[in-house]
Amino acid sequence: MRIILAPMEGVIDFEMRDLLTQIGGYDRCVTEFVRVTDNLLPNRVFQRFCPELSNGGMTPAGVPVYLQLLGGNPKSMALNAARAQKLEPPGIDINFGCPSKTVNKSDGGSVLLKEPSRIGAIVGAVRDAVDPTIPVTAKIRLGFSNHDFLEEVVDNIITAGADEVCIHARTREDGYKPPAYWSSVKQVAIKSTIPVIINGEIWTPEDAQRARKASGCVDIMLGRSAMRCPDLALIIKADQASTQHQALNWPEILEMMLRYLHNSENRHPNFVSNRSKQWLVFLQKRYPEAAELFQRIKRLKVAEEVFAEITVYQKVVRADGLEVAMAKQKYATQSPSAFIL
Repeated sequence: MRIILAPMEGVIDFEMRDLLTQIGGYDRCVTEFVRVTDNLLPNRVFQRFCPELSNGGMTPAGVPVYLQLLGGNPKSMALNAARAQKLEPPGIDINFGCPSKTVNKSDGGSVLLKEPSRIGAIVGAVRDAVDPTIPVTAKIRLGFSNHDFLEEVVDNIITAGADEVCIHARTREDGYKPPAYWSSVKQVAIKSTIPVIINGEIWTPEDAQRARKASGCVDIMLGRSAMRCPDLALIIKADQASTQHQALNWPEILEMMLRYLHNSENRHPNFVSNRSKQWLVFLQKRYPEAAELFQRIKRLKVAEEVFAEITVYQKVVRADGLEVAMAKQKYATQSPSAFIL
């Protein structure tokens, strides 16, 4: 089983890919989408979305990162893929799954699932434009409003020469509402001649097992769940191997958050404020302490104020942890008779 980190726009950027792959468990990442229109993009655009290109297309931890393109014009997609390949990405992924209304209105993402033939044309144009040694993959949903074209879409992607397809097991109209319809993927996964990767609502090792069984897929992709539980890929792989993994505790998560924010703070004035709150919303589903920290920073906008508040909070957490540790140590050194009433 491979575990792939999903391409979440505005969430999983270079620094987050670095952090999550340093934790471990991921076999591949995909960048946020590069929007392709009628223009031939300069190299700096590809490099901005995928700084790993300066490191052989790998994160600092050595995990390959595929460059994702999004667009509806086969010729433009092919020209930009041809230029991007000269930067030697480990692979090129094509986005047919983005549910954003803005993206869909601009002829990109999941709106293309209404036209299976166009999807085949785009994949084929990109495949023909890049070196055969560079994998071309596609990410789709079950459909736009229903599953009617799923088999045709996947057949066209395969016929066009793609190396893999990842299926988010919901339609565009489903958005991110549970459940994910894993079993709807099984028919195409069983007959597919290329790997099919299952994505959607995989929050736990048990979910991973159920998703693989229901979909007939071997490999999985994690998105929002990676933000909720940064070591989920390791937890899932440990479960598969019947080994133990010591889950990250809240103080460790805090350290990671500060490191990520410091590494990213020069993006734009509100980046630290916005991204810290965004991540805490994800984290509080697994770490209840995140809700308290969110309340402490929710009205802060200046990066320095956010850092200061998190640092103060971190000291409180450390003090509480030390107090608990000392209490445990005191208990352990007491003789049994000390507890007899």
